[in-house]
Amino acid sequence: MVSATLMRFVSPCWKPSVEGENSSNGGDAAGRAEGLLWYKDSGQHVNGEFSMAVIQANNLLEDCSQLESGPMSSTESGPYGTFVGVYDGHGGPEAARFVNERLFENIKEFTSENNGMSANVINKAFLATEEEFLSLVKKQWLNKPQIASVGACCLVGVVCSGVLYIANAGDSRVVLGRLERAIKDIKAVQLSYEHNASIESVREELHSLHPDDPHIVVLKHKVWRVKGLIQISRSIGDAYLKRAEFNREPLLAKFRLPEPFDKPILKSEPTILVQKLCPEDQFLIFASDGLWEHLSNQEAVDIVHSCPRNGIARKLLKAALCEAAKKREMRYSDLKKIDRGVRRHFHDDITVIVLFLDSNLVSRSSFRGPLISIKGGCGVSGNGKGGCGVSGNGNT
Repeated sequence: MVSATLMRFVSPCWKPSVEGENSSNGGDAAGRAEGLLWYKDSGQHVNGEFSMAVIQANNLLEDCSQLESGPMSSTESGPYGTFVGVYDGHGGPEAARFVNERLFENIKEFTSENNGMSANVINKAFLATEEEFLSLVKKQWLNKPQIASVGACCLVGVVCSGVLYIANAGDSRVVLGRLERAIKDIKAVQLSYEHNASIESVREELHSLHPDDPHIVVLKHKVWRVKGLIQISRSIGDAYLKRAEFNREPLLAKFRLPEPFDKPILKSEPTILVQKLCPEDQFLIFASDGLWEHLSNQEAVDIVHSCPRNGIARKLLKAALCEAAKKREMRYSDLKKIDRGVRRHFHDDITVIVLFLDSNLVSRSSFRGPLISIKGGCGVSGNGKGGCGVSGNGNT
């Protein structure tokens, strides 16, 4: 059941801000906010160092993110590790905010029940979070029907006991920087599988799941969309494409399908990868699709490999924004002057988390290290109701 406390996460809380406005929310420990930019240049997690950055483009920031370092279960005796979550909202910020508060909590609960981390634990946590959000949609349906059209792409990474778990539902991406000792260079290795209808294999999967629906994917204005409405095939939320009870009035007509459906059109199950980490695995770049629209996997990996660690997530953001400006034949300095809302015509909200992997720490499964809990985007254009903040007692 969804508690009354969680109902607050669906109310708008982000306030307007102006680019270049200097402020900080909770000091360096919680990161810094400057206009539409939020960043946490460096910090220490159980398995190494990290860097985070977020840039807002929409009127309301629809990206949420978190980094958790410490117990991966609800009991102190449980395994220690690092959790990363990037939640790219669409249709509004409510689903991303909800996932930001509930997914890791569900993972901890299932890890305790399972007596350890596993792909099954993560899958169950995704499905439980989905059910909680759909319950919330049902409660709010009459007063706020548009919440049925809100969803989030969810990308998760867990480093625990020397093993890396990647779970993805949507089109965010994680790329590994791996040292190729023979050529003494860093190779980009994409670890996540994107669920976007622009990819032929995704369209084939949709056709196989819905063989009686010739319009399950539609090419609309040169873009492939599921039912002509949405590009992604998996998400948390998007209740209007999961349950027929929400695909009717009072939902706006543009979201309603003309014919009923008897099974979910979108899936909430993530694609999960599990692999043992090796000393050659140097770092992971987690980012919403807004970054990958402008940078290739190898370009991003080369930037991280060749630049100082401190502030590297912010440097990746700047590289992407420079490319976005170049595509519009303008200077980066001019792009920075464009306010939220209008900025969305040039680039999306972008979240980047770079996780450096210290092989000595990764191999020490009993090492407890610094405890930290940090939510990305805090103070970009609002505060507390979205669950932003940081806690911990380690080096940050």
